[in-house]
Amino acid sequence: MRTKIKKGDTVEVINGDLEDKGKRGEVIKVFVDEGRVTVQGVNIRTKHQRQVQKQGRTINPGRIKFEGPVHISNVMLVCPKCNEATRVSIQRDESGSHRVCKNCKALLD
Repeated sequence: MRTKIKKGDTVEVINGDLEDKGKRGEVIKVFVDEGRVTVQGVNIRTKHQRQVQKQGRTINPGRIKFEGPVHISNVMLVCPKCNEATRVSIQRDESGSHRVCKNCKALLD
């Protein structure tokens, strides 16, 4: 599945958990096969880690907080020019294909 959202883009959560809805963050990782993205500061999960010794190093126990993946349909790309969540179209020309904002027609790449 081809995605229009890439690593480093700023996105806004448009659907999902009430505390995360409306939040903006940078895309950390894109899971193309699963159709999910990891967004900084969104969908915070807590993992209880026990103490583990591996290859002479000790991993400290405790609660680890990390960002969980969000389905790609629940986020929308934020245009850097108009600063709004927008749909994205693909414009092709001789130099290749470029992402374009549907609101202000600005190039996103």
